Amino acid sequence: MPPLHALAIFAAGIAAGAINTLVGSGTLITFPVLLAFGYPPVTANVSNTIGLVPGSVAGAIGYRRELAGQRRRAIPFAAASAIGGTVGAILLLSLPAAAFKDIVPAFIVIALVLIVLQPRLGRALDARRSRVRHEAGPPAILAVFASGIYGGYFGAAQGIMLLAILGLSLPTENLQRINALKVVLAGLVNLIAGIIFIFAAHVAWLPALLIAIGSILGGIAGARWGRRLPPAALRAVIVIVGITAIVRLL
Repeated sequence: MPPLHALAIFAAGIAAGAINTLVGSGTLITFPVLLAFGYPPVTANVSNTIGLVPGSVAGAIGYRRELAGQRRRAIPFAAASAIGGTVGAILLLSLPAAAFKDIVPAFIVIALVLIVLQPRLGRALDARRSRVRHEAGPPAILAVFASGIYGGYFGAAQGIMLLAILGLSLPTENLQRINALKVVLAGLVNLIAGIIFIFAAHVAWLPALLIAIGSILGGIAGARWGRRLPPAALRAVIVIVGITAIVRLL
C-alpha cells in the first residue's frame, strides 16, 4: 500500500470515529476512501465495519458518565441490536456482491437525506421530549432491531436512525444520554457483524487496522471536543463524501 493511501485511510478513520461518536454516518467517510483506492465494495464495507469497532468502544468510554444508570433500558435494546446486526451481516454475505453494489447507492441517498434533515429532526425530538412522558416499549425495540439489520448490512447513518428512534421513544431523557446509548448500540452492531465477517468474508486487514487506530483517536476526540465543531460544516463534508461514494459505485 502506498504511504499516501495509508495516511488517507488513517485520517478517514479519525474522522469517522469522531463523527460516529457525535452523530453517526462515519461510514460515509471511510467507505468512499476505500472505494477510491480500488477495494471492491463488499470488501470495503467488511473491512470498514471491523475497523470502526474500536472507535465505538473509545466513544462509549468517553460517554461513560452519560451511560451511568441506563443498564436496564440498554439490555433489550442491545439484544435487538445484536440480533439485527447478525441478520444484516448474513444478508450481506448471502446476497450477490452485485446486489450490494446496486442497493448501497440508495442507502447512501437515504443516509444523506437524514443528515440534511438532522437539524429539523433534532428540533422535532426536542419538542416531543417536552410534551410526552413515557418509556420505550416493543415498537421501539422492533425499530432498533430493524436499524441493526441495516447496520449489519451497511451502516451509514445508522447512528442518526438510532438517535431518532431513541429520541422518540425516550422523550424525557437528556439528548446527550441518548447519544451515549446510540454509540453503544451502533458499536455493538458493528462488533457482531465484524465477528461474522472475520470468519466468513474477505477482509483487507491493513486498511481495517488503519481505520481501527484512527477511529480510536477520533472516538476519544469526538467524546471530548467534538461538540465544538460547526454542525453545518460537518454535514456539508459528509454530504460531499457521500455523493462521491454514489458516483464511484455507479
